[in-house]
This record gives sequence, C-alpha cells and structure tokens, in this order.
Amino acid sequence: MEGESPKAASAPTGAVFLSYASQDAEAAKRISDALRVAGIEVWFDQSELRGGDAWDRAIRKQIHDCALFVPVISAHSDARHEGYFRREWRLAVERAGDMSERVAFLVPVVIDDTSDSRADVPDRFREVQWTRLPGGDTPPVFVDRIKRLLSPELSPLSAVSGAAPGIGERVPPSRLWNPFLLAIAAVLILAAPAYFWISKHWTPSAVAFAPPPHSIAVLPFVNMSGDKEQEYFSDGLTEELLNSLAEINELQVAARTSAFSFKGTNTDIGTIARKLNVGAVLEGSVRRSGNTVRITTQLINAVTGYHLWSHTYDRDVGDVLKLEAEIADSVASALKVSLLGDVATKIELGGTHNPAAFDAYLRGRKAFTSGSTDEDTLQRAIAAYTEAIRLDPNYALAFAGRSRALSVYAGGAGIPNWTAVRELFNKAQSDARQAIELAPELAEGHLALAFLLAFGSLDFTGASEAYERAMTLAPGNAEVLAEGGRFAVIIGRFDAGLTATRRAVVLDPLNPRSHDMLGEALYWARRYEDAAAALAQAISLESDVQRAYGYRGLAYYGLGDLQSARSSCEAKADHWASQWCLAVAYEKLGRHADAQAELTKMQAAMGDTAPYQYATIYAQWGNAARALESLATAVQVRDPGVAYVKADPLLDPLRKEQRFQAIERELRFPD
Repeated sequence: MEGESPKAASAPTGAVFLSYASQDAEAAKRISDALRVAGIEVWFDQSELRGGDAWDRAIRKQIHDCALFVPVISAHSDARHEGYFRREWRLAVERAGDMSERVAFLVPVVIDDTSDSRADVPDRFREVQWTRLPGGDTPPVFVDRIKRLLSPELSPLSAVSGAAPGIGERVPPSRLWNPFLLAIAAVLILAAPAYFWISKHWTPSAVAFAPPPHSIAVLPFVNMSGDKEQEYFSDGLTEELLNSLAEINELQVAARTSAFSFKGTNTDIGTIARKLNVGAVLEGSVRRSGNTVRITTQLINAVTGYHLWSHTYDRDVGDVLKLEAEIADSVASALKVSLLGDVATKIELGGTHNPAAFDAYLRGRKAFTSGSTDEDTLQRAIAAYTEAIRLDPNYALAFAGRSRALSVYAGGAGIPNWTAVRELFNKAQSDARQAIELAPELAEGHLALAFLLAFGSLDFTGASEAYERAMTLAPGNAEVLAEGGRFAVIIGRFDAGLTATRRAVVLDPLNPRSHDMLGEALYWARRYEDAAAALAQAISLESDVQRAYGYRGLAYYGLGDLQSARSSCEAKADHWASQWCLAVAYEKLGRHADAQAELTKMQAAMGDTAPYQYATIYAQWGNAARALESLATAVQVRDPGVAYVKADPLLDPLRKEQRFQAIERELRFPD
C-alpha cells in the first residue's frame, strides 16, 4: 500500500488489504476497482504516504484487521530492496504465522512475467498459490474467488471449486493423504470431465476457472448469407435466442452487449468464457435465402473444450419462434437443466409468426441497440418498429420496442419544448400499455411502462410496481435489473437496488452501460468512492461513455475531491452531465465566472427543458430561492429529473426548507 496515507479507522471485517510498490499504483488500482465494483471492501488509497509512529500504528492495525492480504509482485517490487511495502509484507507474514494453516490469508498476485521462484519475496509467499493478473487486469473469476474466500459460510476448502487448493491456500503435505479429502477428490473426478494439476507453481488459467453452474454465453451467429446487409438478421436472431435462454430461470445467461463484444474477433472460446465467467458457449451461423433460413449451432463446454451438442436446422422464417424454443430445449438438456413450466410458451410470448414483421422488428432493434442516441438512429428504430406493428398489430414486442425508442427520443436534449416532450411520452406510454394488454407476462412491456411512470408521469408508486413486476418476470435480464435497481435506489431502497444493479454487472460484465448504471446507483446511494470506481470501469471499457465522466465527477465532488471532479468532467466538457458537474465544482473552487459559464452553456443547449438540473446548481451555489423556484417549475412541467428529489445529494441544502418538504410530500414517494 505504498503511496497511501492510512486512516485512523480500522479496516472492517472482510476487507482486502492491497500492498504494492508505488510504481505499480496503476495496476493495483485496476485490481482495487474490479473488487470494489463487486462490493468488496478494499484498503486502497492513493494519497501521499507519510511515515512515522502514527503511520506505523495505523498500518499495523489495518493488517491485523483485514481478512485477506494481497501483495502485488512485479519487476518494480523486485528492483526495490527497501520500501514501505516490504514492511507491510513483513507484518502480514508475522500475522500469517499465528494463523492455522487452513486459513487463507495471503493471496499474492503477479502483474508481469516475474518468476515466482526468483522473485524477491518472503518465503511464506511461496507456500501459497500465486495468481497472474497481467497489468492488473482482473477477470471475474478472480473476483469471484476473493468473494468466496471472504464468505463466512465457506471454509478455505469449500471456497474453491474442485480438488485443487484455492487462491491463497496453503498445501501442507499431510493433506494429500487425508482419506476424507481423497474421497471428495474421487467424487469430483467422476462428476466432471476435467482434471486438476496440483503443484506449487499452479497457474489460474489451468485450474482457477470455476464458472457458475448452468452458465452460458451466446456468441453472435456468423452471417453466411453472402450479403452484409443481412447482418442485422443474424445478429437479431442471436439476440432472440439469447433472450429465449434467459427465460429459463435455471440458466445464467451472459447479456447481449458482453457477448457481442467479441464479434469480429478471433478470441478463443476459453478466453471468452473466462471474461464472461460462463461454463458453456453457444455459437453458430445463419444462412438466409428469402424466407428460408438455415441455422447451424454448437454448444461447447468452456472448461474442457469438448463439444456438448450440435445441430443444423432448416426452417421458414415464420417458424423462428418454434425454432428458438427447440434450440433452448436442446441446450437445456445438454446442460442437464430441468425445465420448469411451459418454457416454449414463455419464449413465444409477445412474438410474431409473420416473417416480414419479424424482419422489421429485428431492423428496429438493431438500430435501437446500436448505442447511438442521435435523432436519425432513433427515428430509424421507431420507423422499423412501426412497420412491424403495421404488419402484425398483435406484435407485443414491437409495441414495447417502440415505446422504449420513443422514451429515449423524448429524453434527448434535442426536443425543443415540453409540449413536444409530453406528446412523445404519451405515445410511448400508450405503446407500453398496448404491449402489456397483448402479452400480460411480457417483461419488456412492464419495463417500458415502469420507465414512463417514473420519469414521464412521476407516478412513483405505479413505477415501483411495474419495475418489480418486470424483475419478477425476467430475473436474468441485465437491462431489467439495472434499470429496476437504479429506480429502487432513487426512492430510498438502497440494499435491494444495489443488489439488482450489481447482479446486472455479473450478467453483463463487459457492457460499459451496466457499470455506468451501477456507478449512478452508488452515487445516489452516496457511496461515492464505490461509485467512482464503477464509473471508472465503465470508462475503461469504452472511453466515449460521456455520461460516466460527469457522474464520476459528481462522485468525486461528493467526496470533497474537487480537483478530481474538475478533471473528470473537463475530459468531456461538451456533455450536459459534465457541464452540470462543472457548474457546481467550479463554484466550490471559487471560479464563479466559470461556474456561471457552464450554467449558461446548459441553458443555451437545453432551454427550459432542464429546470431540475438548474435547481440543483442553484442549491449548491447557496441560492435557495432560485433553487426552489426552479424545482417548483420542474414539478409543474413533470421534468423527469424530479424522480431523483428524494436521493439527490445536490439538493441537501434545501431539505430543511418548508417549500422543499411540501414538494417532496406532493410527489408521494413510496415508503
């Protein structure tokens, strides 16, 4: 932990102490961020370290109280024969000497090609297994194993799947001859077509991969039609199949964005599985000719590399719904999942047997999920969904899709006035209700309605019910969990909301939006440090996630780190979220003219459609009268931002004002 200043408070039970040479701070931060996003407490702070008795006492207490000690080993640590991190290592070894050999405490990680046999480390480090995290890149499997080691319900042995010792676990010679453990090993060998090589120089790539049971990723099917314009069809069919598998509650299915991030790459199946933390991968190809389609699929055990099942289907496009159900049933059987209820009916729910309508729906979804929110893209999506509805007026999924596209369009900064915004929200709500009327069990319909009730009608009780219904119907849908979780947080249900948003990250680990949504939820829950880490992870996955820079800046602002807030928001200074952040950060820094300039930019771009944001800025500037006036206007025009009134820390200066309290009562947030 060199380069850090210990705090007076001790690390809480279950904390991870990260010890590193100062030259490895960047890699150590990557490890810390990955663990924190998963809800793990990490003792990691990059403030300046000062020695002395106070430092020594604080460090000793931290190392005494932490649950796991993670030394970061590298060429940098090897080159330095003296440094504070070596004192930390010595203290950790002394504590480990007082522990049972069965207790996992030391978890060494290597961030480069430093050899464990030649590294300049305490001998005690060599008695446990090392994990290689090149450059500090931290895969989900490592995070999961740390969580297992921290779990009070798990012993050091049960924290690790398989017969091999776990991360940080000692391997005393007597264990190899324990009859009880040999019996367990025999059962495990019979239960899985894999073997484990136990050695002091074990590497995680050979043994550590232990994905959740019945977990699967569906990779983008290859378009074999010979026409690049048919790409939307092969991608859409893959998404439909992915959603079909997600309807099986017993399966954990990696979400679309994470799975599709490997499209067009030559990444091997084993690497993909580790990045997504899944035990099986489904891949295939699509060849379309008119209304006839040939789909070839194969299911691979990502742990062993063996093929579990493969099949080729020739179907009419109008029979795609039945085909999805058939493939889902075959996959479930291959993974030995017991299907509960009528899965085929759930898969076909809200769909269509009209080939042209299905084709139009896929084009609409391709545009909507492209990641672009510009007017042309959204209009293309709305037009395609509208065509699908014209071709099949009972196509519930198309109504839900158009509702979502209209909502995003209405929420954009390009809508000139509240009358236009309200018309779009009304159309979107009508579509959402039509989707539910056609298919009452369709989660997408309830999700679309929930968003509109929350941010369009400001009916927070109705929105809460709709979000809960959507999450009940689609517990494996990352988008439903992320949005439902965020809403739960902003109405004050922090624990349930953060559990849902964290689950969304597990299902969609490579999607920057899932980390962005988690970061936003953590910000509203006032867990600013964790919020900044989650938002940094979103940015690391995609540097152009502009919103994340603004919310990360607000998280730093909440921590009182005004320079970091300024730096984060200035990185994307043209985005409204960054301007919002800079308007308050500059004011606190005494740069009043610059703060006013940021507010002026927002007003020029957004006009009278952002009274809520203006209210928060005035509140932070200490102008309560202007803030309350803007907030009253926001409520009157039903500004979507009003949904954040209960949780927003920027409004704290107003909370004792009678007018504010009256507004909060008027909004009738559920308990």
